[in-house]
Amino acid sequence: MNVQQLVPLALPRGRPLSCELCGGPAQLRCGACRVTYYCDVDHQKADWVSIHEKICQLLIPIRTSFPFFNSEKERKHGMEQLLHRQKHLVDFTHKVAQKFVFEGKHEEAIPAALHSLRFSIDTCGPDSVELVPAYLVLAEASIGLGHLTQAEEYLSQAQWIVLKTSDCSNGIQSKLHRNLGLLYAAKGNFEESLYHLATDIYFASCAFGTHDISTSGGYFHMANVFFRQNKMDIADSLYTEVTEIWHAHFSRLIQVQSQTLTSPAEINILSEEEEISEEPLNEAQQAEASQVLNAILDIREQASKQQPAKTANVVHALAMLHYLVLDLPKAHELGMKAFLITKQLPNQDASEAIHHLLKLIKSKLFYTN
Repeated sequence: MNVQQLVPLALPRGRPLSCELCGGPAQLRCGACRVTYYCDVDHQKADWVSIHEKICQLLIPIRTSFPFFNSEKERKHGMEQLLHRQKHLVDFTHKVAQKFVFEGKHEEAIPAALHSLRFSIDTCGPDSVELVPAYLVLAEASIGLGHLTQAEEYLSQAQWIVLKTSDCSNGIQSKLHRNLGLLYAAKGNFEESLYHLATDIYFASCAFGTHDISTSGGYFHMANVFFRQNKMDIADSLYTEVTEIWHAHFSRLIQVQSQTLTSPAEINILSEEEEISEEPLNEAQQAEASQVLNAILDIREQASKQQPAKTANVVHALAMLHYLVLDLPKAHELGMKAFLITKQLPNQDASEAIHHLLKLIKSKLFYTN
């Protein structure tokens, strides 16, 4: 980290410089990009750990004055390039912030989310629905830190934009209600929380389907509320649904991978029978799956009444997740754990799928070694 102290007399007149995180008067500057300013070392370090290290050099062309253009065509091309860079940073900073939230690193998520909000305002204006995802991740991080008043402010901004947007997507409305559900759960208002989480599931189901991983988050948070209310039967059924959704998703991704290893003739036969198209997991989805499934596994293993079949299903899903992200030793460890649990069950259907996964893991371990 290269930090420079600002010299007031050397600064341009009439152009106050403000801290990247809090907006206060700047005293320091990043010495690498020279276009990012901070009020103190603490805010500089917080920004560096969260996002600045990843985007430092990307900020230079965005925050540097345009050169003189010789023609309107050149000027238009320059503006298009700037917009493209800004949109890339909106998406990238949001994904980084969301990943931190899923990992439980709420403090680290805040600077990245603030960047996402700022770039969204620059590209779309202060009242665009495109700002809502940034407000929501800021709210979720604030809830995680226990800053509920700040979270309410972010959610009020998001809710106001959604209310003013007549054609707001189901996906955005789903995420808004999910965060409202989390806020009310943090306040202990479980009835209001369940209302918003049910609304989240409705909108997510309309947008993605009832058994999509994008919908599973609503089921998971609703299960957590019922768990806190000691309504264990309802919580159990919802945790089972979440596990099944991720399990099925990972199974499809592994099937897609396996298809790429078959011959072209076999691929054509498969494609005639069933077209399988799944996007690979991004980092935020990996972090969400890990956080959700490990939380469910802890609940399963600590329950007074053990349900080995359901525990094995969670462990199997986690093994597939680690296989997909190429953490093969962990995938093998979890796969063996799931296999040993299923061997004790009267129904051996699940053990065959786990055995197949273990063969895939061993084959990859062989080639990587």
